[in-house]
Amino acid sequence: MAFQSKEHAKAYWERNVKLMISLLIVWFVVSFGCGILFVDALNTIQIGGYKLGFWFAQQGSIYTFLGIIFVYAKQMRKLDREFGVDDE
Repeated sequence: MAFQSKEHAKAYWERNVKLMISLLIVWFVVSFGCGILFVDALNTIQIGGYKLGFWFAQQGSIYTFLGIIFVYAKQMRKLDREFGVDDE
């Protein structure tokens, strides 16, 4: 991976960190927020016979994490192409 300059490499890293932080915030809100903090409000809604708060605590955060992995991979592929450091 060769960058044109230090500024180019710094811009790439800043965009990467911004993406990681935003995805971690989403994961935190879903896993901690929906699974713990907002569980009482979410438990008033049922999906498939299960309370929504329970579902988020048991399954929702896992599905969200898997989705975040795919979003990160797609966005990093796009970022690599934009900065000319992709494998292709």
